[in-house]
Amino acid sequence: MKLVFAGTPEVAVPALDALIASRHEVVAVVTRPDAPAGRGRRLVASPVAERAEEAGIEVLKPVKPRDEEFQARLREIGPDCCPVVAYGALLPKSALEIPAHGWVNLHFSLLPAWRGAAPVQHSVMAGDEVTGASTFQIEQGLDSGPVYGVITEDVRPTDTSGDLLTRLAFAGSGLLVATMDGIEDGSLQPVPQPLDGISLAPKITVEDAQVDWNAPALRVDRIVRGCTPAPGAWTVFRDERLKLVQAGLATDRTDLAPGELSAGKNNVYVGTGSHAVELLWVQPQGKKPMKAADWARGVRIAPGELLTKADVR
Repeated sequence: MKLVFAGTPEVAVPALDALIASRHEVVAVVTRPDAPAGRGRRLVASPVAERAEEAGIEVLKPVKPRDEEFQARLREIGPDCCPVVAYGALLPKSALEIPAHGWVNLHFSLLPAWRGAAPVQHSVMAGDEVTGASTFQIEQGLDSGPVYGVITEDVRPTDTSGDLLTRLAFAGSGLLVATMDGIEDGSLQPVPQPLDGISLAPKITVEDAQVDWNAPALRVDRIVRGCTPAPGAWTVFRDERLKLVQAGLATDRTDLAPGELSAGKNNVYVGTGSHAVELLWVQPQGKKPMKAADWARGVRIAPGELLTKADVR
């Protein structure tokens, strides 16, 4: 088939590579416009745009997919299908109707679970033991279209959302190619999603990423892992934000009050609503990530000192 691929971040690149290597022809790529990045805030092309340019593929960067100039070019290209991975913009009905086989999204959950922008983060934070990826026909509803295929992936006890998303990006790329193959030869027909089991996965906010030390240790651990690498779990120490890069469960420490710190030569523990967690890596405000023990030595934690919550407005 003649394909126009839509995607933006690094996580979409494995799928683009897999489609380029497939029997199908990727004739163009749709991605978000260049965005300011780095200290100089200079405009930078998306990872998908950079990969497409390396491969000599036409790149389309509409401000909005409803732009008539973009849709006119898409009609000129006349794609058979538009595979999508983390494009990042809503597609209007007029754009959805252009390709003969529609737009097919690779979504990183087992639909209808975790519909929305942050399925992997929510899966880790909810303590799911198994998740996966689904390919489905995009329609006007939020991730509600009929499903072509799924793969499953175990959620490991120490997985961050970044770890899990990386594995799903590569495994899901094979699913997306297989879906294109099945659409082309007619062996795949999408199946409507069940009406039960629907859960939503909205974007994780800064407030969502703040740790509540009154929560059980297992919940704290899931928040830290689910919010890593973005937006980053955090707490407050001496009126400044402290990002929690990596933590672990410390089931043998039950002597600390919620938020109470205990620092030894090589370990830093903090109390929760159940047993303690061990801080492994932290990032103080305005500094680079560092081992928690090195941070604790530098700030000289006083007995009974606490990590606290801040008002987020």
